Amino acid sequence: MAKPKTEGRALSEEELQELVAASDAGGRNPVGAVATFMAAIALLWSVFQVTLASPLANYILPGDLINNSRQIHLAFAIFLAFLAYPALATSPRKRIPIQDWVMAGVGAFIALYGYFFYDKIVNSGGLADDTDKWVALVGLILLFEAARRALGPAMAIIATIFLGYVFFGSSDWVPEVIRWKGASLKKAMSHMWITSEGVFGIALGVSTKFVFLFVLFGALLEKAGAGNYFIKMAFGALGHLRGGPAKAAVVGSAATGLISGSSIANVVTTGTFTIPLMKRVGFSSEKAGAVEVASSVNGQIMPPVMGAAAFLMVEYVGISYVEVITHAFLPAVISYMALVYIVHLEAVKRNLPTLGDRVVSLSRTIFGMFLFFAGFAGLCYGVQFPVKAIVAMVPGGSGLILSALVFVAYVILLWLAASVPDLEPDDPNAKDVQLPVVGEIYKAGLYYLLPIIVLVYFLMIEQKSPGLSAFWATALLFVILLTQRPLKAMFRGEGDLPAAFKFGVGDLAQGMIDGARNMIGIGLATATAGVIVGTVTLTGVGQVMADLVEFLSGGNLILMLVMVGLLSLILGMGLPTTANYIVVSSLMAGVVVELGANSGLIVPLIAVHLFVFYFGIMADVTPPVGLASFAAAAVSGGDAIRTGFTAFFYSLRTVALPFVFIFNTDLLLIDVTLVEGIIVFIVASVAILIFTAGTMGWFVTKNTIIESVLLILIAFALFRPGFLIDRIQPPFEVSAPAQLVEVMGKAPEGTELRVVVSGPDFDTGEVKETTIVLPATGAADGEARLAALGLTTIPEGDVLLLEEPFPGTPYFETMSNFDFYGDAPMQVTSVAAPADQLPKELMYIPALLLLAGIAFLQRGRAARQPKEVQA
Repeated sequence: MAKPKTEGRALSEEELQELVAASDAGGRNPVGAVATFMAAIALLWSVFQVTLASPLANYILPGDLINNSRQIHLAFAIFLAFLAYPALATSPRKRIPIQDWVMAGVGAFIALYGYFFYDKIVNSGGLADDTDKWVALVGLILLFEAARRALGPAMAIIATIFLGYVFFGSSDWVPEVIRWKGASLKKAMSHMWITSEGVFGIALGVSTKFVFLFVLFGALLEKAGAGNYFIKMAFGALGHLRGGPAKAAVVGSAATGLISGSSIANVVTTGTFTIPLMKRVGFSSEKAGAVEVASSVNGQIMPPVMGAAAFLMVEYVGISYVEVITHAFLPAVISYMALVYIVHLEAVKRNLPTLGDRVVSLSRTIFGMFLFFAGFAGLCYGVQFPVKAIVAMVPGGSGLILSALVFVAYVILLWLAASVPDLEPDDPNAKDVQLPVVGEIYKAGLYYLLPIIVLVYFLMIEQKSPGLSAFWATALLFVILLTQRPLKAMFRGEGDLPAAFKFGVGDLAQGMIDGARNMIGIGLATATAGVIVGTVTLTGVGQVMADLVEFLSGGNLILMLVMVGLLSLILGMGLPTTANYIVVSSLMAGVVVELGANSGLIVPLIAVHLFVFYFGIMADVTPPVGLASFAAAAVSGGDAIRTGFTAFFYSLRTVALPFVFIFNTDLLLIDVTLVEGIIVFIVASVAILIFTAGTMGWFVTKNTIIESVLLILIAFALFRPGFLIDRIQPPFEVSAPAQLVEVMGKAPEGTELRVVVSGPDFDTGEVKETTIVLPATGAADGEARLAALGLTTIPEGDVLLLEEPFPGTPYFETMSNFDFYGDAPMQVTSVAAPADQLPKELMYIPALLLLAGIAFLQRGRAARQPKEVQA
């Protein structure tokens, strides 16, 4: 996937659409019967996936199709990849060469090999025979070639290196630290293609069950006109403020990010309108492009979709979808708040003019936006009460009644939309730009919120599976696309109703085709990443990576996190975000948790996965690859490299936040009450704005260097107040190992003890340490509490030995890497109980007092320099 050559000029609309197509849907665009055939295959793929996600799937589809849905999913992706993506830059774009037809057909057949020969594979116990191994090898080669075309060479190269390690890991030229015994072709192909450990593993399963429906949902919502509505609403609310186009770009991109998993598509969709307007009020080409890049890339961290990562985290972390997006919510929101503040400070520093002559109150705008989002959230939450009442009154027919009520609400909102003109895309290069008035246009798209409300309701309130939730939201979009044109025409008393319905059918079909073509790259990315995951499970290289990273970092957790972040950035330069997340989390997530425990820090697994994901998305920003930056430069006509570096600077908060929530999991709303969560939200919002002011060099007025440093330190104190309190008062009271039973018995209910255990490593025999958390629950007797956790201790003088935990108990897997029957005994080396400590929130007081002092000094300085613009 080549980077666009902007050559210092803005690309035309046609060139921009070709750029998006080349990166997301394929660069080939044949005509005639071949184009119709490709569209039909893409449409068939969407129909299959929607049917698979429906509640009636078990009645409509044969059981063998459902059981082999991953194979069918990959077959569609490979087939369309060879048809849609040319092999080389010089390959034809208007026709498909015969060799691509052959590779498409063979690749699809081999993807379906497990479906066609299911009985044979089951009878062999999932072990490949001589035929299977060669078929699987050809399948991997074709998969890698399809991935190379759709995703660029890096994905295929990395997967090939891992596969080579499977075969040649025992060679002398492989460093001894990562050497393993190697595998035969038959064993490797069984693992990678025949079983569900490799290509057809968890990642492809998530793509099949969940991701397709959400990508399709976004494509249909965009086709219905929601994207244009969101952008216009953002410009109507913010466009007239100082730096308004940039602020509107941030909010519009956040809304578009809800329905688009692609940074590049987001940049081009919103950027074609926002970037020219930003340039118009004084932003340089590079800064305008950088604002759009930072906004669009961050769309991937915004729940509820988060690209495909949210669904993968459900499988990899083992928590519910609601928990994943709850943990991801606060960092995403405050990140966007900081970005709005960044563009505000940029406008203030440069004294940029407003767009248009309308006078708008900033406080009134903020209050209005708060009311809108609060009202939307309240509606999503409050709708459960009438729903529950209807279900209680009419349990048998509640589904039909609720569907009818949703349709009535849709018709009413559509009637309101018909009372105002349809929203047409504006020309940002027009001589006189008339920004929309929210009070005049909001009616035009209120019905677009209905599918989002349905999606959020089923996900958050009903807590249905993501696939089923997306199905019902998508089903409502089917109705909207088919009926919005004819119903509007009927309400307005104009137009040909059959022709309007025909247009609606065309919109629906095109939306389904677009959704399928947007899924080609994701399907191939998850399948190819399965090879890397399969290598980790087959070779045990994950444990080797833990040892290697521990050696390179010297056991320092901060240094180790920096290394993981750099690895994510480097891999992400050639991989799409989803694939990068799969690869790095498979290799490093367990390593971070293990080494964190070794150094006494208990890191929740979800925090590590979000850490990896945040750094993965930064690769779309960072030169020399930074595809989103190149796309923005193609729109703005600016320099792509400078755009990328500026966007990286604007994204510093996205780099800093993962380090913060690793050490302060309150930001992920882990184990916090509602009141604590509200306090965390307020304090984190203030902290991220202060951090932004420090890094941008401007608060009330221009900062001195000392003021910038102090602002960053204040932000640190607000983000991590426990760090400073821990320096004053130790957080734990350490006891002798032999006192574990006594301390456990005296610990108040709900207290968590930090216990360090040491013993021989199962693989190397070397003695190592790790920290485990023991909750004090149940009976007040220490031995009974330990027994309930599956732990048995044996005192020998001052030494407390530990027996192997019982299988099925919480710590059996946690300590499975220890050899309980080795030469050195397993023993408890330290016991720490929470100590009485001052509330960490006390650190907010000196931090805020220092902030007030800086504000006072800057206001005085600004008053003495009247030409200087004040924020």
